[in-house]
Amino acid sequence: MVGGGPAGLRAAEVVARAGLEVHLYDAKPSVGRKFLVAGRGGLNITHREAFEEFCGRYRSLEDPAVCPREATFERWKGLISGFTPEALAEWCTELGVETFVAGTGRVYPKEMKSAPLLRRWVARLRSLGVQFWMRHRLVSLHSGDGVRLEFESEGGRSFVHSDAAVLALGGGSWPQTGSDGAWTALLESLGVRLEPLNPANTGWECDWPSQSVQACEGLPLKNVRVSAGASSVRGELLITRYGLEGGAIYALSGALRGMKEPAVRIDFKPDSTRESLVSRLGTAKAHFLEEAGRRWRLGPGEMAMLRGFCEAQFCSAESAASAVKDCVVPLRRPRPLPEAISTAGGVCFEELDAFLMLRKIPGVFIAGEMLDWEAPTGGYLMQGCFATGTRAGEGVLRMLQGTGALEENQGGDQI
Repeated sequence: MVGGGPAGLRAAEVVARAGLEVHLYDAKPSVGRKFLVAGRGGLNITHREAFEEFCGRYRSLEDPAVCPREATFERWKGLISGFTPEALAEWCTELGVETFVAGTGRVYPKEMKSAPLLRRWVARLRSLGVQFWMRHRLVSLHSGDGVRLEFESEGGRSFVHSDAAVLALGGGSWPQTGSDGAWTALLESLGVRLEPLNPANTGWECDWPSQSVQACEGLPLKNVRVSAGASSVRGELLITRYGLEGGAIYALSGALRGMKEPAVRIDFKPDSTRESLVSRLGTAKAHFLEEAGRRWRLGPGEMAMLRGFCEAQFCSAESAASAVKDCVVPLRRPRPLPEAISTAGGVCFEELDAFLMLRKIPGVFIAGEMLDWEAPTGGYLMQGCFATGTRAGEGVLRMLQGTGALEENQGGDQI
Protein backbone atom coordinates (compact mmCIF):
# COMPACT_ATOMS: atom_id res chain seq x y z
CA MET A 1 0.00 0.00 0.00
CA VAL A 2 1.32 3.42 -0.91
CA GLY A 3 -0.36 6.37 0.78
CA GLY A 4 -1.52 6.72 4.37
CA GLY A 5 -4.78 8.59 3.90
CA PRO A 6 -8.21 7.07 4.55
CA ALA A 7 -8.29 5.23 1.20
CA GLY A 8 -4.88 3.65 1.67
CA LEU A 9 -5.47 2.76 5.30
CA ARG A 10 -8.83 1.20 4.45
CA ALA A 11 -7.33 -0.88 1.64
CA ALA A 12 -4.60 -2.06 4.03
CA GLU A 13 -7.25 -3.04 6.57
CA VAL A 14 -9.25 -5.08 4.06
CA VAL A 15 -6.19 -7.02 2.91
CA ALA A 16 -4.71 -7.48 6.40
CA ARG A 17 -8.01 -8.87 7.74
CA ALA A 18 -7.64 -11.69 5.23
CA GLY A 19 -4.36 -12.67 6.91
CA LEU A 20 -2.01 -11.38 4.22
CA GLU A 21 1.21 -9.54 4.94
CA VAL A 22 0.76 -5.80 4.34
CA HIS A 23 3.33 -3.02 4.26
CA LEU A 24 2.17 0.60 4.03
CA TYR A 25 4.44 3.36 2.73
CA ASP A 26 3.97 7.11 3.02
CA ALA A 27 6.16 10.10 2.18
CA LYS A 28 5.33 11.92 5.43
CA PRO A 29 6.53 11.15 8.98
CA SER A 30 3.04 9.91 9.96
CA VAL A 31 -0.17 8.72 8.33
CA GLY A 32 -3.60 10.33 8.20
CA ARG A 33 -2.49 13.94 7.90
CA LYS A 34 -5.33 15.03 5.62
CA PHE A 35 -7.70 12.96 7.74
CA LEU A 36 -6.69 15.12 10.70
CA VAL A 37 -7.19 18.31 8.66
CA ALA A 38 -10.72 17.13 7.83
CA GLY A 39 -11.33 16.76 11.56
CA ARG A 40 -10.82 20.44 12.26
CA GLY A 41 -14.48 20.98 11.46
CA GLY A 42 -15.63 17.97 13.48
CA LEU A 43 -14.79 15.16 11.00
CA ASN A 44 -17.88 14.86 8.85
CA ILE A 45 -17.46 11.13 8.25
CA THR A 46 -20.46 10.48 5.98
CA HIS A 47 -24.05 11.55 5.30
CA ARG A 48 -27.45 9.98 5.88
CA GLU A 49 -29.88 10.46 3.02
CA ALA A 50 -31.71 8.28 0.52
CA PHE A 51 -29.22 5.91 -1.11
CA GLU A 52 -30.03 6.88 -4.69
CA GLU A 53 -29.66 10.57 -3.88
CA PHE A 54 -26.39 9.88 -2.08
CA CYS A 55 -24.90 8.07 -5.08
CA GLY A 56 -26.01 10.91 -7.36
CA ARG A 57 -23.66 13.33 -5.59
CA TYR A 58 -20.59 11.98 -7.39
CA ARG A 59 -19.29 13.46 -10.64
CA SER A 60 -16.44 12.84 -13.07
CA LEU A 61 -14.53 15.01 -15.51
CA GLU A 62 -14.67 12.30 -18.17
CA ASP A 63 -16.25 13.28 -21.46
CA PRO A 64 -20.00 12.48 -21.22
CA ALA A 65 -19.70 10.91 -24.66
CA VAL A 66 -17.24 8.41 -23.17
CA CYS A 67 -18.97 7.98 -19.82
CA PRO A 68 -22.59 9.21 -19.70
CA ARG A 69 -23.98 10.59 -16.47
CA GLU A 70 -26.06 7.44 -16.00
CA ALA A 71 -22.92 5.31 -16.17
CA THR A 72 -21.22 7.46 -13.53
CA PHE A 73 -24.24 7.02 -11.26
CA GLU A 74 -24.22 3.24 -11.68
CA ARG A 75 -20.48 3.15 -11.06
CA TRP A 76 -20.82 4.95 -7.75
CA LYS A 77 -23.90 3.00 -6.81
CA GLY A 78 -21.75 -0.11 -7.06
CA LEU A 79 -18.84 1.38 -5.15
CA ILE A 80 -20.95 2.78 -2.31
CA SER A 81 -22.93 -0.47 -2.09
CA GLY A 82 -19.64 -2.17 -1.24
CA PHE A 83 -19.15 0.04 1.82
CA THR A 84 -22.28 2.01 2.68
CA PRO A 85 -22.73 5.02 4.98
CA GLU A 86 -24.28 2.64 7.51
CA ALA A 87 -21.26 0.36 7.26
CA LEU A 88 -18.91 3.31 7.80
CA ALA A 89 -20.80 4.39 10.93
CA GLU A 90 -20.71 0.81 12.21
CA TRP A 91 -16.98 0.68 11.47
CA CYS A 92 -16.50 3.72 13.71
CA THR A 93 -18.51 2.02 16.46
CA GLU A 94 -16.32 -1.08 16.22
CA LEU A 95 -13.34 1.18 16.90
CA GLY A 96 -15.08 2.51 20.00
CA VAL A 97 -16.06 5.84 18.41
CA GLU A 98 -19.78 6.58 18.59
CA THR A 99 -21.33 8.74 15.89
CA PHE A 100 -24.43 10.90 15.63
CA VAL A 101 -26.51 12.27 12.78
CA ALA A 102 -26.84 16.06 12.76
CA GLY A 103 -30.03 17.81 11.66
CA THR A 104 -28.42 18.37 8.25
CA GLY A 105 -27.97 14.63 7.78
CA ARG A 106 -24.22 14.86 8.26
CA VAL A 107 -22.65 12.16 10.43
CA TYR A 108 -19.97 13.04 12.99
CA PRO A 109 -18.08 11.32 15.81
CA LYS A 110 -19.63 12.35 19.13
CA GLU A 111 -16.22 13.68 20.19
CA MET A 112 -16.16 15.86 17.04
CA LYS A 113 -12.47 14.98 16.67
CA SER A 114 -10.48 12.92 14.18
CA ALA A 115 -7.35 12.17 16.25
CA PRO A 116 -8.94 9.58 18.60
CA LEU A 117 -10.40 7.69 15.64
CA LEU A 118 -7.10 7.74 13.75
CA ARG A 119 -5.15 6.50 16.78
CA ARG A 120 -7.50 3.58 17.27
CA TRP A 121 -7.47 2.79 13.57
CA VAL A 122 -3.66 2.68 13.41
CA ALA A 123 -3.61 0.52 16.55
CA ARG A 124 -6.02 -1.92 14.88
CA LEU A 125 -3.89 -2.05 11.74
CA ARG A 126 -0.79 -2.79 13.81
CA SER A 127 -2.66 -5.56 15.61
CA LEU A 128 -3.48 -7.03 12.21
CA GLY A 129 0.22 -7.04 11.36
CA VAL A 130 0.38 -4.03 9.03
CA GLN A 131 3.92 -2.64 8.92
CA PHE A 132 4.35 1.11 8.42
CA TRP A 133 7.24 2.66 6.51
CA MET A 134 7.33 6.43 6.83
CA ARG A 135 9.30 9.01 4.87
CA HIS A 136 9.23 6.81 1.78
CA ARG A 137 8.30 8.65 -1.42
CA LEU A 138 7.34 6.60 -4.46
CA VAL A 139 9.49 7.51 -7.48
CA SER A 140 8.89 4.66 -9.94
CA LEU A 141 6.98 1.46 -10.47
CA HIS A 142 7.11 -1.43 -12.90
CA SER A 143 4.84 -4.39 -13.54
CA GLY A 144 5.88 -7.76 -14.84
CA ASP A 145 6.56 -10.61 -12.49
CA GLY A 146 4.59 -8.87 -9.76
CA VAL A 147 5.02 -5.17 -9.03
CA ARG A 148 8.34 -3.44 -8.44
CA LEU A 149 8.20 -0.17 -6.53
CA GLU A 150 11.07 2.23 -6.02
CA PHE A 151 11.09 4.60 -3.05
CA GLU A 152 13.24 7.51 -2.02
CA SER A 153 13.87 7.85 1.71
CA GLU A 154 16.38 9.35 4.11
CA GLY A 155 18.41 6.17 3.73
CA GLY A 156 18.56 6.50 -0.05
CA ARG A 157 16.76 4.53 -2.75
CA SER A 158 15.03 1.25 -1.93
CA PHE A 159 13.08 -1.29 -3.96
CA VAL A 160 9.99 -3.26 -3.03
CA HIS A 161 8.84 -6.38 -4.86
CA SER A 162 5.18 -7.24 -4.32
CA ASP A 163 2.44 -9.36 -5.76
CA ALA A 164 0.10 -6.34 -5.77
CA ALA A 165 0.09 -2.69 -4.77
CA VAL A 166 -2.60 -0.14 -3.99
CA LEU A 167 -1.76 3.49 -4.79
CA ALA A 168 -3.72 6.01 -2.70
CA LEU A 169 -1.57 9.13 -2.99
CA GLY A 170 -4.35 11.73 -2.83
CA GLY A 171 -5.20 14.51 -5.24
CA GLY A 172 -3.53 17.89 -5.45
CA SER A 173 -5.14 19.83 -2.62
CA TRP A 174 -3.50 20.40 0.76
CA PRO A 175 -0.02 19.40 -0.50
CA GLN A 176 1.43 19.98 2.96
CA THR A 177 -0.37 16.80 4.03
CA GLY A 178 1.34 14.80 1.27
CA SER A 179 -1.28 14.92 -1.52
CA ASP A 180 0.79 17.05 -3.90
CA GLY A 181 -0.24 15.41 -7.18
CA ALA A 182 3.37 14.57 -8.08
CA TRP A 183 2.27 11.06 -9.02
CA THR A 184 0.54 12.32 -12.18
CA ALA A 185 3.82 12.56 -14.11
CA LEU A 186 4.76 9.02 -13.09
CA LEU A 187 1.50 7.47 -14.28
CA GLU A 188 1.37 9.52 -17.47
CA SER A 189 4.87 8.31 -18.31
CA LEU A 190 3.48 4.78 -18.09
CA GLY A 191 0.68 5.57 -20.56
CA VAL A 192 -2.15 5.92 -18.03
CA ARG A 193 -4.75 8.47 -19.15
CA LEU A 194 -5.62 11.15 -16.61
CA GLU A 195 -7.99 14.07 -16.44
CA PRO A 196 -6.05 17.19 -15.30
CA LEU A 197 -6.30 17.90 -11.58
CA ASN A 198 -8.65 20.80 -10.85
CA PRO A 199 -9.73 22.46 -7.61
CA ALA A 200 -13.07 21.21 -6.32
CA ASN A 201 -14.95 22.44 -3.25
CA THR A 202 -13.05 25.68 -3.41
CA GLY A 203 -13.57 29.41 -3.14
CA TRP A 204 -13.87 31.64 -6.19
CA GLU A 205 -12.36 35.03 -6.82
CA CYS A 206 -14.29 38.08 -7.94
CA ASP A 207 -13.60 41.78 -8.44
CA TRP A 208 -15.01 43.38 -5.33
CA PRO A 209 -15.69 47.11 -5.44
CA SER A 210 -13.10 48.36 -2.93
CA GLN A 211 -15.67 49.88 -0.59
CA SER A 212 -17.66 46.63 -0.56
CA VAL A 213 -14.87 44.31 0.51
CA GLN A 214 -13.85 46.70 3.28
CA ALA A 215 -17.39 46.68 4.58
CA CYS A 216 -18.18 42.98 4.32
CA GLU A 217 -14.99 40.89 4.48
CA GLY A 218 -15.52 37.95 6.80
CA LEU A 219 -19.31 38.28 6.93
CA PRO A 220 -21.53 35.23 6.33
CA LEU A 221 -24.49 35.08 3.99
CA LYS A 222 -26.92 32.61 5.56
CA ASN A 223 -29.80 30.73 3.98
CA VAL A 224 -29.28 31.93 0.43
CA ARG A 225 -29.94 30.20 -2.87
CA VAL A 226 -26.98 30.28 -5.25
CA SER A 227 -27.16 29.33 -8.92
CA ALA A 228 -24.60 28.73 -11.65
CA GLY A 229 -26.09 27.99 -15.04
CA ALA A 230 -28.70 25.28 -14.57
CA SER A 231 -27.34 24.22 -11.17
CA SER A 232 -28.76 25.64 -7.96
CA VAL A 233 -28.10 24.97 -4.27
CA ARG A 234 -29.25 26.41 -0.99
CA GLY A 235 -26.80 27.06 1.79
CA GLU A 236 -24.31 29.60 3.09
CA LEU A 237 -21.55 31.77 1.68
CA LEU A 238 -18.66 33.57 3.33
CA ILE A 239 -17.36 36.85 1.96
CA THR A 240 -13.57 37.00 1.75
CA ARG A 241 -11.13 39.63 0.59
CA TYR A 242 -10.74 37.82 -2.74
CA GLY A 243 -14.26 36.52 -3.36
CA LEU A 244 -16.61 33.90 -1.97
CA GLU A 245 -16.18 30.75 0.07
CA GLY A 246 -18.67 28.37 1.66
CA GLY A 247 -20.66 25.22 1.06
CA ALA A 248 -23.01 26.77 -1.50
CA ILE A 249 -20.26 27.80 -3.91
CA TYR A 250 -18.26 24.62 -3.23
CA ALA A 251 -21.20 22.58 -4.47
CA LEU A 252 -21.24 24.60 -7.70
CA SER A 253 -17.53 24.19 -8.48
CA GLY A 254 -18.15 21.77 -11.35
CA ALA A 255 -20.83 23.95 -12.95
CA LEU A 256 -18.67 27.06 -12.64
CA ARG A 257 -15.63 25.38 -14.22
CA GLY A 258 -17.78 24.59 -17.25
CA MET A 259 -18.91 28.20 -17.79
CA LYS A 260 -17.13 30.40 -20.31
CA GLU A 261 -17.87 33.44 -18.15
CA PRO A 262 -18.37 32.08 -14.63
CA ALA A 263 -20.83 33.90 -12.41
CA VAL A 264 -23.25 33.11 -9.61
CA ARG A 265 -26.76 34.43 -9.12
CA ILE A 266 -27.71 34.88 -5.49
CA ASP A 267 -31.23 34.89 -4.11
CA PHE A 268 -30.94 36.50 -0.68
CA LYS A 269 -34.59 35.80 0.17
CA PRO A 270 -35.38 32.32 -1.23
CA ASP A 271 -38.49 31.96 0.95
CA SER A 272 -40.07 35.19 -0.30
CA THR A 273 -41.57 35.98 -3.69
CA ARG A 274 -40.85 39.20 -5.56
CA GLU A 275 -44.48 40.22 -5.06
CA SER A 276 -44.31 39.78 -1.29
CA LEU A 277 -41.10 41.79 -1.10
CA VAL A 278 -42.63 44.63 -3.12
CA SER A 279 -45.62 44.60 -0.82
CA ARG A 280 -43.44 44.83 2.29
CA LEU A 281 -41.76 47.96 0.92
CA GLY A 282 -45.16 49.60 1.24
CA THR A 283 -45.20 53.30 0.53
CA ALA A 284 -41.44 53.74 0.11
CA LYS A 285 -40.73 56.26 -2.66
CA ALA A 286 -36.98 56.75 -2.28
CA HIS A 287 -33.87 55.33 -0.60
CA PHE A 288 -34.98 51.87 -1.70
CA LEU A 289 -31.79 50.09 -0.69
CA GLU A 290 -31.91 51.42 2.87
CA GLU A 291 -35.63 50.76 3.11
CA ALA A 292 -35.17 47.23 1.77
CA GLY A 293 -32.44 46.53 4.29
CA ARG A 294 -34.72 47.56 7.15
CA ARG A 295 -38.03 46.10 5.97
CA TRP A 296 -36.63 42.89 4.48
CA ARG A 297 -34.19 42.39 7.36
CA LEU A 298 -31.08 42.19 5.24
CA GLY A 299 -27.83 41.66 7.12
CA PRO A 300 -24.65 43.71 6.71
CA GLY A 301 -23.17 41.18 4.31
CA GLU A 302 -26.22 41.23 2.06
CA MET A 303 -26.33 45.02 2.16
CA ALA A 304 -22.66 45.34 1.25
CA MET A 305 -22.98 42.93 -1.68
CA LEU A 306 -26.13 44.59 -2.99
CA ARG A 307 -24.50 47.99 -2.73
CA GLY A 308 -21.41 46.70 -4.56
CA PHE A 309 -23.12 44.81 -7.39
CA CYS A 310 -26.75 45.92 -7.65
CA GLU A 311 -27.06 49.44 -6.23
CA ALA A 312 -28.13 50.88 -9.60
CA GLN A 313 -31.15 48.56 -9.58
CA PHE A 314 -32.60 50.07 -6.42
CA CYS A 315 -34.63 52.69 -8.25
CA SER A 316 -38.07 51.22 -7.54
CA ALA A 317 -39.71 48.62 -5.33
CA GLU A 318 -39.98 46.19 -8.23
CA SER A 319 -36.36 46.49 -9.36
CA ALA A 320 -35.15 46.31 -5.74
CA ALA A 321 -37.03 43.03 -5.29
CA SER A 322 -35.53 41.71 -8.51
CA ALA A 323 -32.03 42.61 -7.32
CA VAL A 324 -32.47 40.83 -3.99
CA LYS A 325 -33.88 37.76 -5.71
CA ASP A 326 -31.26 37.69 -8.48
CA CYS A 327 -27.99 39.42 -7.61
CA VAL A 328 -25.43 38.53 -10.31
CA VAL A 329 -21.82 38.27 -9.14
CA PRO A 330 -19.25 37.74 -11.96
CA LEU A 331 -16.36 35.49 -10.96
CA ARG A 332 -12.81 35.42 -12.24
CA ARG A 333 -11.34 32.03 -11.37
CA PRO A 334 -11.23 29.41 -8.63
CA ARG A 335 -8.68 29.67 -5.88
CA PRO A 336 -5.42 27.76 -6.51
CA LEU A 337 -5.54 23.97 -6.29
CA PRO A 338 -3.43 23.73 -3.09
CA GLU A 339 -6.12 25.73 -1.25
CA ALA A 340 -9.04 23.56 -2.39
CA ILE A 341 -10.76 21.17 -0.02
CA SER A 342 -10.63 18.41 -2.62
CA THR A 343 -9.60 17.62 -6.18
CA ALA A 344 -11.49 16.93 -9.39
CA GLY A 345 -9.79 14.90 -12.10
CA GLY A 346 -7.27 12.09 -11.87
CA VAL A 347 -7.03 8.55 -13.23
CA CYS A 348 -9.85 7.90 -15.72
CA PHE A 349 -12.09 5.01 -14.76
CA GLU A 350 -11.84 3.59 -18.27
CA GLU A 351 -8.20 2.82 -17.41
CA LEU A 352 -9.38 0.52 -14.60
CA ASP A 353 -11.18 -2.77 -14.22
CA ALA A 354 -14.17 -3.22 -11.91
CA PHE A 355 -11.86 -3.64 -8.91
CA LEU A 356 -9.87 -0.47 -9.69
CA MET A 357 -6.82 -2.23 -11.09
CA LEU A 358 -4.95 -0.45 -13.88
CA ARG A 359 -5.38 -2.40 -17.09
CA LYS A 360 -1.97 -1.26 -18.37
CA ILE A 361 -0.16 -2.09 -15.12
CA PRO A 362 -1.54 -5.39 -13.80
CA GLY A 363 -1.31 -5.72 -10.04
CA VAL A 364 -1.52 -1.96 -9.40
CA PHE A 365 -4.78 -0.66 -7.95
CA ILE A 366 -5.88 2.96 -7.52
CA ALA A 367 -8.04 4.38 -4.70
CA GLY A 368 -9.16 7.66 -3.19
CA GLU A 369 -8.62 11.08 -4.74
CA MET A 370 -6.21 9.75 -7.35
CA LEU A 371 -9.35 8.68 -9.23
CA ASP A 372 -11.31 11.02 -11.48
CA TRP A 373 -14.22 12.00 -9.24
CA GLU A 374 -15.54 14.84 -7.18
CA ALA A 375 -18.35 15.24 -4.68
CA PRO A 376 -19.62 18.04 -2.45
CA THR A 377 -18.65 18.46 1.16
CA GLY A 378 -21.01 16.90 3.67
CA GLY A 379 -19.44 13.47 4.20
CA TYR A 380 -19.40 12.39 0.56
CA LEU A 381 -15.64 12.89 0.16
CA MET A 382 -14.74 10.69 3.12
CA GLN A 383 -17.27 8.06 2.08
CA GLY A 384 -15.82 8.02 -1.42
CA CYS A 385 -12.32 7.40 -0.08
CA PHE A 386 -13.46 4.57 2.20
CA ALA A 387 -15.55 2.97 -0.56
CA THR A 388 -12.78 3.03 -3.18
CA GLY A 389 -10.22 1.86 -0.62
CA THR A 390 -12.50 -1.05 0.20
CA ARG A 391 -12.96 -1.94 -3.46
CA ALA A 392 -9.22 -1.77 -4.19
CA GLY A 393 -8.44 -3.95 -1.17
CA GLU A 394 -11.03 -6.49 -2.33
CA GLY A 395 -9.43 -6.37 -5.77
CA VAL A 396 -6.06 -7.30 -4.28
CA LEU A 397 -7.62 -10.25 -2.45
CA ARG A 398 -9.43 -11.36 -5.59
CA MET A 399 -6.22 -11.23 -7.63
CA LEU A 400 -4.02 -12.96 -5.09
CA GLN A 401 -6.61 -15.58 -4.13
CA GLY A 402 -5.16 -15.86 -0.68
CA THR A 403 -1.43 -15.55 -1.43
CA GLY A 404 0.99 -12.67 -1.53
CA ALA A 405 3.58 -10.76 0.43
CA LEU A 406 5.71 -7.68 0.34
CA GLU A 407 9.45 -7.67 0.73
CA GLU A 408 11.80 -4.70 1.00
CA ASN A 409 15.55 -4.64 0.62
CA GLN A 410 16.06 -1.63 2.91
CA GLY A 411 14.40 -0.57 6.14
CA GLY A 412 12.56 2.64 6.95
CA ASP A 413 11.21 4.78 9.74
CA GLN A 414 8.26 3.62 11.82
CA ILE A 415 5.41 5.83 13.03
